[in-house]
Amino acid sequence: MLQNPRILIADDDSEIRSGAAELIGPLGLEVVQASTGLEALDVLRGGRVHLALLDVHMPGHTGLELLEFVREETLAVPCIFWSGEADEVTAKWLLGHGADAFLRKPVRPNDLRLQVQATFQRHWGPAA
Repeated sequence: MLQNPRILIADDDSEIRSGAAELIGPLGLEVVQASTGLEALDVLRGGRVHLALLDVHMPGHTGLELLEFVREETLAVPCIFWSGEADEVTAKWLLGHGADAFLRKPVRPNDLRLQVQATFQRHWGPAA
């Protein structure tokens, strides 16, 4: 079991970010938030992030660009993507290039919790 497991939630919508943080915090994960792709990349490069929940469309860098950075720099961070605007082609591209999951917004709270738990456990074991 990891000591102080952390999740990055990156979304340019502050209400969505804080809502997701409230849902995920009780799962035993420390939540770090970013409002742009640039902020998210800085957090990812800083290390100690065990899972990332990334919006597909953000200023700075898109979620697609972030996935490319994560894979090019061999950062061992599982990534879940979500979007209210991305089409099936984008979702398939993400999944084909190493994303662990794709969720369509609005996401039901329980679906978000279950996906985060399942992805975390698949890579790291139980969070708490």
